[in-house]
Amino acid sequence: MSTTETRRPRSRRNTVFGLAVLAGLVLGALLGFVAKQAEVSWLATTLSRIGEIFVSLVQFTVIPLVFTAIVVGITSLHRLGGARTAARLGGKTLLWFAITSLIAVLIGIAIGTIGNLGSGVSVKPSEAAVANIAERTQGDWWSFIQSIVPTNVFTAFSEGQVLQVVFLALLVGAAAYALGDRAQVFVSFNRAAFDIIQKVLGWIIWLAPIGVLGLLGNAFASYGNEFFAPLISLIVAVYLGCAIVLFVVYPILLRFVGRVSPLTFFRKSWTALQFAFVSQSSGATLPLSRQAAVNLGVPRGYASFAVPLGTTTKMDGCAAVFPAITAIFIANMFGISLGFGDYLLIVLVAVFGSLATAGTTGWFTMLTLTLAAVNLPAEVIATGVAIVFAINPILDMMRTATNVAGQITVPILVARSSGILDDEALHDHNDVPLLDDDSAVDAADEPAEAESGKVPANA
Repeated sequence: MSTTETRRPRSRRNTVFGLAVLAGLVLGALLGFVAKQAEVSWLATTLSRIGEIFVSLVQFTVIPLVFTAIVVGITSLHRLGGARTAARLGGKTLLWFAITSLIAVLIGIAIGTIGNLGSGVSVKPSEAAVANIAERTQGDWWSFIQSIVPTNVFTAFSEGQVLQVVFLALLVGAAAYALGDRAQVFVSFNRAAFDIIQKVLGWIIWLAPIGVLGLLGNAFASYGNEFFAPLISLIVAVYLGCAIVLFVVYPILLRFVGRVSPLTFFRKSWTALQFAFVSQSSGATLPLSRQAAVNLGVPRGYASFAVPLGTTTKMDGCAAVFPAITAIFIANMFGISLGFGDYLLIVLVAVFGSLATAGTTGWFTMLTLTLAAVNLPAEVIATGVAIVFAINPILDMMRTATNVAGQITVPILVARSSGILDDEALHDHNDVPLLDDDSAVDAADEPAEAESGKVPANA
C-alpha cells in the first residue's frame, strides 16, 4: 500500500475528530443552557457525571506518563552528543521558556490595562464557594519550594503530587543517564510503560467529544447566563491574549527564528492542540505534543526531554496570560489600583514561577501566587478566585491549547539554533499528527537510525 493510500484514512479520521469536538462544544453548551433554564435536574446531573468521568480518565494517566516520559527523555539525550551537549540544550530550552513567558505576560498586562477589565463589574459568588476557595492551599513561595521534595516516594505518586513526581523523575533520569548500560533494563522498562500508557491514552482521546460535551454542559447548567454575562469581558480578554500568543507570537518566532512555516506547524500540531483544548490537560496531551515536535523535525531524543519538561514548566496560557489579566480584573472589580511595581511583580511571578503551575490545578496556584504578590487582601483573593472558578472550564480550554503550542514551539526553536532540526522530516507532507496511537518505537531501539542520526519522518 502506498504512503498516499495510508495517509488518506488517517486525515479523514482527524477531520471527523475535529468536527466531533466542535459538535460536542456546541451541543454541550445547548444542553447545559436547557438544563439551567428548564431546571432539568437529571440532565444537569448527567452532564456533570460525563465530565467527571472524562476528567478522571485523563488525570489517571498524567502521573505515570510524566514520570516515564522524563526518565526516557533524559536517557535519550545520550544520542545527542553527551553531557555537555545535553546541558547546552537544556539551558537553551529554559532560556526560551523564560523569553516566551515574558512576552506572554506583557501581552496579558497590556490587554488588562488597556481594557480596564473588571471596572464596574459586580458578581457575587455563593458563600459556600468563597469558603471552599479560602480553605484551599493558596500559592506561597516557601510552600512551593518545600513541596518539591517528597517525604515519601509512594505518597507522591498516590496523591498525584506532580511537582514531586517531576523532581523524582529528574533525579532518577539523571542517575540512569550516568549509569549508562547498567541502567538499560530500567530504561527499557520505563520506555515500555510509557508506550503502554500512551496506548491507553490513545483510546481515551477518542472520547474527547463526549467529554467536552459534559464539561461545558455542566458549566452552563451550574451557573447559567446570569453568572456568565458579567464575566464575558474576562473570558474574551483571556481568549484574546492566548490567541495573540498562539497565532501571532509563536508563528513570528517560528518563521524568523526557527525558519519553519507557521502553516506547517499548525498542520502537524493541530491534533495535539485540539486535544489540549478539549482535555484541559498538558500532561494528557504529552504523547501528541512529543510526536508533533518529532513530525516537525525535532530529534526524538531531544523531543523526549524538552516536551515532557515543558509539560510541567512551560505554560504561557496558565502561568502568564491568564494570571496577568485575571489579577487586573479582580483588582479593578474591587476598586484596588495597581501600580508599576505591581505589574513588575506580575511579570517576575510569570517568568520565574511557572514551575508552580505543574499539575491539573496549577492555574489555581499560579493565580493565587500572583494575587498574593500584588498584596491583595485575603478576602479579595478568596472572593475573586471563587468567581473565576465558575468559568474556569471555559478559560482552561484556550489556556491549555496555548500551553501545548508553546511546548512544541520551543523545542523547534532550540533545535534550529543548535543545528539539529531535521528539515527532511519537517517538510515531509506525508506526516500526520499522532491521534490513533501509531506510536513509534523510540529511536534508541533502532540502531541503524540512531547511528545515521536520521529521525524517521512518520515515527
